[in-house]
Amino acid sequence: MIFRYMLRRAENKYKILSTCLLRCNHFSGVSYVQGQEPEPKIREYFYYIDHEGMLFLDDAKMKNFTSCFKEKQFLKFFFSRVKLNDTKRYREHFPYLSLCGRERNFIRCDDTPIVFTHVLSDNKGHDRISYAHAADQLTTEFLPQKIYMNPKTGRVYHPAWPKVGGIGLIRSKLAIELSRNFEFVNGEQEPPTHFTWHGERLELENTWVGNTQRLGIFEEEECN
Repeated sequence: MIFRYMLRRAENKYKILSTCLLRCNHFSGVSYVQGQEPEPKIREYFYYIDHEGMLFLDDAKMKNFTSCFKEKQFLKFFFSRVKLNDTKRYREHFPYLSLCGRERNFIRCDDTPIVFTHVLSDNKGHDRISYAHAADQLTTEFLPQKIYMNPKTGRVYHPAWPKVGGIGLIRSKLAIELSRNFEFVNGEQEPPTHFTWHGERLELENTWVGNTQRLGIFEEEECN
């Protein structure tokens, strides 16, 4: 499969072993073997997405820019298939899933599996917001009137699609840039009410947030 071929290339490039020893992962709190076969011809792999949108093998000892997956075609293939975990396996610890034929790629994340990284313009001059560090390989329509900032955490979000819970985190660097255009009519203890984009003052529409689902670690910590 093209997915596994691309994964092997990435693993070789960053010297990451896909068949690690069985261990109880300190962060995910569950034991697994990368590439395990729970049934004939079915293989399972386990991944982690941090709050900056970088993708790692879940059991990688070091999770930083040098060890994340960077090949844009691989990222496009992987993230275009991400959805909520609708299987009976690992749902508690890995609430998201990316399928490739007979391969199950289980995912956990810091906040949301979709992390928006840049605002781009397409060839028609329309604003797009890209995600997963895949540049123009992965984009969706930018909706500035629907940006939401959680006043308790300071994290900023943008609508995503239902299969991933309907919401995506905006990475901190981009969030800082966008937050300069926020206006807090109701005070800074409440979400921003207006956002200025391309010189136009927009009233923010944040009712959509109530219909979304976030299953990241950050969500759990925030509720404790």
